[in-house]
Amino acid sequence: MTKVNKIVVDTSAIIHGTFRDFVEKEKNLEVIIPIAVLDELQAQASRGREIGFIGLEELKKVRQIADKRDIKIVFVGERPSMDDIKLAKSGRIDAIIRDVAKKENAVLLTGDYVQALVAEAEGTKVSHVPHAIKTSGLIFEKLFTGDTMSVHLKENVIPMAKRGKPGNFNLVKIADKPIKKEELEDIIKEITEVTRVSDDATMEIVRNGATVIQYGHYRISIARPPFSDGLEVTIIRAMVKLGLDDYNLSEKLLARLKERAEGVLIAGPPGSGKTTLAASIAEFYKDQGKIVKTLESPRDLQVSDEITQYGPLEGDFEKTADILLLVRPDYTIYDEVRKTRDFEIFSDLRLAGVGMIGVVHASQAIDALQRFMGRIELGMIPHVLDTIIFVKDGHIKNVLDLAMVVKVPTGMTEEDLSRPLVEVRDFETGQLVYEIYTFGEENVVIPIDEKKTAKKHPIRKLATERILQEVRRFDDAAQVEVVSDNKIVVKVDNKIIPRIIGREGETVKKLEEVLGIHIDIEPRIPSMGKEAHFKMSEGGNSIDLFFDKSLIERIASIYIDEEFLFSATVGKKASIRVNKDSDIGKSLMKAMVSKKKIKVLV
Repeated sequence: MTKVNKIVVDTSAIIHGTFRDFVEKEKNLEVIIPIAVLDELQAQASRGREIGFIGLEELKKVRQIADKRDIKIVFVGERPSMDDIKLAKSGRIDAIIRDVAKKENAVLLTGDYVQALVAEAEGTKVSHVPHAIKTSGLIFEKLFTGDTMSVHLKENVIPMAKRGKPGNFNLVKIADKPIKKEELEDIIKEITEVTRVSDDATMEIVRNGATVIQYGHYRISIARPPFSDGLEVTIIRAMVKLGLDDYNLSEKLLARLKERAEGVLIAGPPGSGKTTLAASIAEFYKDQGKIVKTLESPRDLQVSDEITQYGPLEGDFEKTADILLLVRPDYTIYDEVRKTRDFEIFSDLRLAGVGMIGVVHASQAIDALQRFMGRIELGMIPHVLDTIIFVKDGHIKNVLDLAMVVKVPTGMTEEDLSRPLVEVRDFETGQLVYEIYTFGEENVVIPIDEKKTAKKHPIRKLATERILQEVRRFDDAAQVEVVSDNKIVVKVDNKIIPRIIGREGETVKKLEEVLGIHIDIEPRIPSMGKEAHFKMSEGGNSIDLFFDKSLIERIASIYIDEEFLFSATVGKKASIRVNKDSDIGKSLMKAMVSKKKIKVLV
């Protein structure tokens, strides 16, 4: 490097530490820092970018060295205008720095090769000091052993690490004394530099005071004040990559995943192995010849190159979902479904016919389902979700199966009527474990113990047959439901109800006298609104149901031959679209071909 007395530095020389090294070695220096350089570093730090914090920390260290060595540091030049800032990527700020060097007749110290070339072309004195960036053997990597899951570093705190495996780990000290802020800054600087040059590293999240970087199989989170009370770095490493064979799945569950599981939730507490299972399922579907994509932020799933990993497009997963529908994946892994918009996007993609596997934090399997309640209509949940897999300590603990039925909820009293509800059953045993339905204005989740509810009120089979003989004189398809020893519910076609009740209730009163029991009359199809006129058309990969515009954003329930099929919200175009390849789409196609009656209640 040429011996100089007067130097001007740019941002690259400061960030890479070249400027600090120069000040430590050279004598009789006059250092000039363009105000544009300081403003640029401040702007980067204000936006939460690590490069800004690193630059300002470097300037602070240089100031301390300069004071000790009696080196003069001055700030000169004008502050960049708004136009200069907008054109920074085009080189406007770099041009301002070169102008300062020319005006001061100083040597420009830079680590930027392009900046050095332009300065030489303009006739400006320049000293280009390229900076070698480490891409392996980083400081933090030396803190990991073969069984280390994560490393936790915070200024003025003894470094800690989790060692072991999910569900069986220990938190241990990995140093004898607290780590200093300067040591943490060196670690962050290395990570930031490798992120800029490595194809294996990406800046996933940048917020004011928080940065998340994915570097290979490391997920690195950096927190700074005021977001945190001190500088903190947390580094998590993916420990294992498993296949579905490693989970010892039952033949029944494996068949479910192969044949019809299209709305799957993987639930469990933090660190339980949810993401590892999601990656295994992604690889399973890839091996089945399916097109698989992922939605992640950060993108830390350990999957094959054939599986494309998408982040939030322009910071919004909704925009990513728009692109996802255009590339037509068979299955999509949605890692970390947390916010209300995440649940809505998951539901929209599922109802559009995309097979969805979502990852949700939950302490119990049913809690994952409850996180959907209130975000989408209760009647739509079984059409969005069909399987919930609960993972803990790296093992599948239990699996739940969901279905929509119409019946009297278990344990209800005589005054209660049948209603649509969601049955949640243990997938392996088929045992009913929860019922979910609307009670008043609230959705309630009721745990069910079938052993306790198996004992019903004693109604003789002969008496039930006698009741059916009487009511089927009015409707051959009549149904009888025994509520208690002295009360039954008779379900008949809506048109038959006036005839079976009779004028002023005379007919039903005579039936009650003959049978010696109280009778409630209900429509065979529970009324979920008025029947709506609609048109149905088939085209491409979908079936469309078109309604009057007055029904936009209303809930529509679709029935085939008076059997409930599904519920959905009428969209902004006054329509509901169903993918032909979905179970619902196949049922509608069969109904259209066989001329079955399709009814919609709104």
